[in-house]
Amino acid sequence: MRNTRVGLLWNALGIGVGIAAALYAVAPPVTPFLLASLGGSAVFLFGLPTAQAAQPRALFLGHLGTALIGIVCYQTFGDALWVYALAQALALVFMLATGSVHPPAGANPLIMIHSHAGYAALWQPVLVGITMLAAVAAVWSRLQPGAQHYPVAWRVRSEVRPS
Repeated sequence: MRNTRVGLLWNALGIGVGIAAALYAVAPPVTPFLLASLGGSAVFLFGLPTAQAAQPRALFLGHLGTALIGIVCYQTFGDALWVYALAQALALVFMLATGSVHPPAGANPLIMIHSHAGYAALWQPVLVGITMLAAVAAVWSRLQPGAQHYPVAWRVRSEVRPS
């Protein structure tokens, strides 16, 4: 049913509800820019709910790990260009090594460094935002008869083989 017009409209409405709920949950003073990576996550959760990269392990570990890497790099080295590059490289290594590849989370190091984020950002907006998005995706996927439920597997590792 995912490819029917009704299914597509349902997914579109779901992604809107999911992002709105995440933005509402983190509320000001957090800017929507700090949740930019959740836009990509929402595409996975509502459009590709069976993808390994959409499953909770990749979603949560990917976002929290890469955000932490960005924060640690900023707190340790500042926001020089080489720090952005280092954080991005470390984020890739982290996601591949832990089997938590979630491509939208790759934006987190850049976002955390650019925003000069502190460790509290791991809780608000990162954890609060992804939890709200995942909760809406889980409920939303069960409201439409015949739709694939999210999540498919809670702890599945992302099977990515780097070249």
